[in-house]
Amino acid sequence: MSDADTGGAEGAAARLQQLFEGHRLTPTQRRIAHCMVRRAADVPFLSSVELAELAGVSQPSVTRFAVALGFDGYPALRRHLREVAPAERPEAEAAALNEYQQAVQAEIGNLRHLAALLADPAPVERAGRLLAGSRPLPVLGLRAASAQARGFAYFAAKVHPDVRLLDEGGTMLADRIDAAARAGANALLCFALPRHPREVVDALEHAREAGLTVVTVADSAFAPVAGHTDLLLPAAVGTGLAFDTACAPMLLGRVLLEAMCDALPDAQASLEEFDARAAARGLFVD
Repeated sequence: MSDADTGGAEGAAARLQQLFEGHRLTPTQRRIAHCMVRRAADVPFLSSVELAELAGVSQPSVTRFAVALGFDGYPALRRHLREVAPAERPEAEAAALNEYQQAVQAEIGNLRHLAALLADPAPVERAGRLLAGSRPLPVLGLRAASAQARGFAYFAAKVHPDVRLLDEGGTMLADRIDAAARAGANALLCFALPRHPREVVDALEHAREAGLTVVTVADSAFAPVAGHTDLLLPAAVGTGLAFDTACAPMLLGRVLLEAMCDALPDAQASLEEFDARAAARGLFVD
């Protein structure tokens, strides 16, 4: 895929996000919107039946979705998208790639889209300040998102004095959120990836009731957790393989770490102290 193609896909995804902003969408409509953003380059060329099949909804749902956006129907929405879409659909180049290469190219597209979103650093900087100021800092991630939460918590603990990983569900989860709030936490970081466990939604509701500001890294601005989050930072997952790939959410987690370090005055000193202790213990072989 050429730079022009990936740039066109990024622009199409950004235009779709803008088109959906400000509309109150039902869960089914959010699912359609999420699908359209993920397949931004293809959407102007899809019939309503094809889009319905990709999104896992009914064809009438696609029609109602177009009307909810202010169009007379799906044909009018598709005409609008074609007017602002790149001139050519990059099918020939994509067809020459095998399924593994296509999955990698899709992830590259997700990373480029993330880079475009980060052109405005204000949301990430705000999130970094919120996370730095929460003592303790609970970090939530269940099932598919547990790896992202654990990775963030591992590195965050090197610069933040009290990081509490919440990567197991069950009846104790609400208790651990309550304990963090009682200990002084005022924010919670959540990683939320598909398929979205109902338990995560319940946990975020509980966290907000406990007075915590919720920052969430999710696969889409239309993810089920969006309505239970104070600051949502989207990073798309790849869906071309049997199991979703989460390069963009992982990278966004590292960006959040950087923003948090910038907001912690002792972060650099903490890192240098850790390096000194690690060298004294012979912790690493390199």
